Amino acid sequence: MSEPLEAWGGIECTVNRVGSDYFSQLDGRAYASTPDDLDRLASTGIRALRFPVLWERVAPLAPDQRKWDWSDSRLARVRALEMRPIVGLLHHGSGPRYTSLVDPAFATQLARYACAVAQRYPWVEDYTPVNEPLTTARFSGLYGLWYPHGRDEVTFGKAMFNQCQGIVLAMRAIREINPRARLVQTEDLGTTFATDRLQYQADFHNHLRWLSWDLLCGRVGPQHPLHGWLVDVCHVPADAIGWFRHNPCPPDLIGINHYATSDRFLDEELARYPVAHHGGNGIDRYADVEAARAMGEPIGKIAPLIDETWKRYRIPVAITEAHIDAAREDQMRWLLGVWRGAEQARAAGADVRAVTAWGMLGSYDWNCLLTQKHGYYEVGAFDVSAGTPRPTAVATLIRQLADGTAIDHPVLSGSGWWKRPQRFLRDPHPSRVTIRAEASPTSAARSAPILIVGANGTLGRAFARLCQERDLDHRLLPRAGMDIADSDSVSRALDLHRPWTVVNAAGYVRVDDAEADAERCFRENTLGPSVLAKLCARHAIPMVTFSSDLVFDGTQDVPYLESDPVSPISVYGRSKARSEAAVLETHSGALVIRTSAFFGPWDEYNFVSLALRALRAGSRFTAAEDMVISPTYVPDLVDACLDLLIDGETGIWHLTNGEAVSWAELARRAAHVAGVDIAGLKACDRQRLALPAARPRYSVLGSERMFAMPSLDSALLRFSAASTGTSGQGRQRDRC
Repeated sequence: MSEPLEAWGGIECTVNRVGSDYFSQLDGRAYASTPDDLDRLASTGIRALRFPVLWERVAPLAPDQRKWDWSDSRLARVRALEMRPIVGLLHHGSGPRYTSLVDPAFATQLARYACAVAQRYPWVEDYTPVNEPLTTARFSGLYGLWYPHGRDEVTFGKAMFNQCQGIVLAMRAIREINPRARLVQTEDLGTTFATDRLQYQADFHNHLRWLSWDLLCGRVGPQHPLHGWLVDVCHVPADAIGWFRHNPCPPDLIGINHYATSDRFLDEELARYPVAHHGGNGIDRYADVEAARAMGEPIGKIAPLIDETWKRYRIPVAITEAHIDAAREDQMRWLLGVWRGAEQARAAGADVRAVTAWGMLGSYDWNCLLTQKHGYYEVGAFDVSAGTPRPTAVATLIRQLADGTAIDHPVLSGSGWWKRPQRFLRDPHPSRVTIRAEASPTSAARSAPILIVGANGTLGRAFARLCQERDLDHRLLPRAGMDIADSDSVSRALDLHRPWTVVNAAGYVRVDDAEADAERCFRENTLGPSVLAKLCARHAIPMVTFSSDLVFDGTQDVPYLESDPVSPISVYGRSKARSEAAVLETHSGALVIRTSAFFGPWDEYNFVSLALRALRAGSRFTAAEDMVISPTYVPDLVDACLDLLIDGETGIWHLTNGEAVSWAELARRAAHVAGVDIAGLKACDRQRLALPAARPRYSVLGSERMFAMPSLDSALLRFSAASTGTSGQGRQRDRC
């Protein structure tokens, strides 16, 4: 093909209904508030933008009562920025309250709304009237997750056929106004694999995945493998199926939405998988899991899936959603892998037009399939947790893909979680079906590691552990490998290892001992980071170093922000305050992380571990009730720091698990989660502890920059699970 592969973008915009409540990705979110955000999206070089003009938002109360202000201003800006809008009318929705997916008038009402949109925006040419009709019908008609909460094939059939008829009638109405209008029809597409016993069920799923496109293309007749099931089980009238053969509306472009959860594996060995994955078909009971978490080899490339789609329909194809909820490097690895797969399919002859970076401004609560409002935020190409979209490394990658420039970030040389051994829910069975593994998306040599200083400390070991989990090449150095206060030692280490970034996890941590050991404290906490920053700046190497809430005096009653002036009241606090100033003055590429009261599963001597050990033993444990801090879970801290380093962030950032508690309350909360009796816990005031070093009364860290850290409750639950060996440490990292 002569035209290069295009980069497109999309805004996660689902408006789904659960009971009587609507869950909207756009309402109340920071990125719904200003058209200027579109300029940021355009800066990545995307040529087209999947954009919502959703029925539930424009006409929520009555068909003829429409509110266009939001879409008017934003579509005008999209047009001015020369991005082609692909307008979506229904995105995993069931329509406003005056209709539903099982309403016989659903399709005609959707067509009426589509006509109004086309009249309002006659210049728009690309439309997706209904996003992923098959997925929506499954979630709403078979699984009972979304309205109307059906759990049977009949409800599924009504929802499926109403949506597809709505697409046909909507495009007919749109084309009466704009004959050039094109249908971009999307669907979540993957492949189902199975054991030999369940291959018949996998075959059924692999026929079902094409149903929406087959209907629109008029392909579902008596010889179609699903025709009998649709008529006999779903009770779809034969004339309703025949209607599509007489009213075909083939897509002008087929949009493949592809996630790590799209490929599935069916296994009758239920005991191998969590109960949440158990199900059945009335004949066999089986587990239905992501193929990546069960297959004996990693999931395959997307290129064969694109090729299969192209050969089936001979209609141009685009990847219309590519996203993963994961650590930053895995988000990049997934997007790059999909892009490379699209290029491979093009080289083999498929007409592939674009790859769409989905959820560019992030999304909320997909980890529970939008059935509850937890506020769980997945970062996209931009992080909107602070209100103003902040570009991440994914945004940079999109720009490079769009421009055709070299892709060379060192983290891309590793493997994504869907290829690593720890991905499995259970050990893979040797007889399980396997497919060929996909190579790493880039062939970049792993020659630029992350250099971690502080091999003997809790933080340094945590960085090494999580770098290994995330397949980030790294070197963990003891003082003998790099003494950060010695220029020659630092220079030798940098020349030897040639890192792309340096993590300074070394330092003096004994706050009370520092009062009598000031010289050593300042050497480790101030001189060392200053020397390291100077030499990293000379070599243009980004670095991160750590500071503390103890740089503040605790006289205010609201959380301290990054821009608040420091005023330490202890030797330790002064050493950290001076370190911050020296590092930032010396190195413009330095990242300074202030954190507080961290605890983790790999350290027996943090406050939470000591409290639980004492209380479990029936011993007395004393903690201050009048010292308020913001605790930080070490795995979350390290994950966040690595993401920020990959994003290329600099300056001071506050990272905690976002809640103000006293030391005594932290002990109570941890004991409650762990099921430990708190009879031995004695709360007191800080004077009674008679600590050698002065402590702030209130040293809670807030943030004006923000980073999407998990909650303290989540951290304590994971800490407890790790301590008892009941689960791992990973974040929720996929769509489902």
